[in-house]
Amino acid sequence: MIPEESYDIIVIGAGPAGSTAATYAAQRGMSVLLVDKKKDIGVPLQCGGFLPHVETLQELIPSAELPFTLEEYPSSCIHATTSFQRFIAPNGISKGFEVQGDALDRRRFDKHLASVAAKTGAHLLIATNVLEVNRTEVTMDGAFGRYEVQGKVIIGADGPNSIVAASNGMVREPDPMGTSTAFEYELSDVDVDKEAVEMYFGKDYVPGGYAWIISQGGDRANIGVGIREALFAEHMCARDYLNKFMCQHPIASEKLKEGNIISVISGLVPVGGAPRVTATKDTLIAGDAAGHLIATNGGGISTAMVGGKLAGESASDFLEGKCRLEEYDRRWRAQMGLEIRTAVHVRKLMDRLMLSDGLMNTAIKAISPAQMKAIQCGQLPDPVKKTLQRLNMGMG
Repeated sequence: MIPEESYDIIVIGAGPAGSTAATYAAQRGMSVLLVDKKKDIGVPLQCGGFLPHVETLQELIPSAELPFTLEEYPSSCIHATTSFQRFIAPNGISKGFEVQGDALDRRRFDKHLASVAAKTGAHLLIATNVLEVNRTEVTMDGAFGRYEVQGKVIIGADGPNSIVAASNGMVREPDPMGTSTAFEYELSDVDVDKEAVEMYFGKDYVPGGYAWIISQGGDRANIGVGIREALFAEHMCARDYLNKFMCQHPIASEKLKEGNIISVISGLVPVGGAPRVTATKDTLIAGDAAGHLIATNGGGISTAMVGGKLAGESASDFLEGKCRLEEYDRRWRAQMGLEIRTAVHVRKLMDRLMLSDGLMNTAIKAISPAQMKAIQCGQLPDPVKKTLQRLNMGMG
């Protein structure tokens, strides 16, 4: 439990990105310290935990080399498997497409990834807050004491408000629409479609965003809203919108209003894209800290793990004298940068439409299921681009 005085690599944050980075660095023989502030890895939850299967991920980020931990994980980490994604327009019309994916038990999944890192050789230190990052010296304090630990490389996988990123000037441009609040409930005693992930739109329930229902098998489900604070009505917060969706939505409430809340989940989702710089001569950032997610659906588990893999490999290559550490920035952008940038562009096109029920009804009617799937994957086929631009121009 007590850390050494120095390590080759210090990874801050034991979520999917950090644990993956620690695993790939430890595999290369590096001494690795993996630090997390949580007393219990995976708790509290901060996202819904939907992970597409490998075949869909290869469509989502076709140039990416997927980490082995994405391709195979224990069945105990899976609440349920779904085969369909459905969009529900404000007027109740629905349209969807086939997609195979798992509703993860994030508590078990995150613990699994951290345990893989530890088994590979990383030193895991939980319940420990990082107080300061001064170049490659990290000051930390927690359940096992206060320490100053020296590294050769720091990897920041510590979320959207990353202390590592802030300490090294790797921050995004200010954008009130660039961060979404995700607020969710785990419910019991509900009867929802067990085969589908459902996404609901409507300015009265989620202005400029969407709500979702994801079965967790049996009589349980995850429901939530993703919405930017800049769009909150006066005296409303994300919790209020979720309660309204659960109890008043003409379709969803019939499935949800008798449910019992057994867990509350919340977190920030950086939907504004990546900062201009994600690597310095001695520090990298990955996962939410680096904007590694697809802004059109808020999904970031797979992209965070791809970023973590590249961070661990790049840090190891650097310490072996094979490249400059800044090479990491080029590597991750080559593997998934286009998809992340395109998703941000699509999200901006959709932002204004989602404030108008009439335009969202028209958009969902006009866009084919295949085109919907492309949008969810952060892609923008020409017909979709023209449709969204035409609808946006009509708002002017």
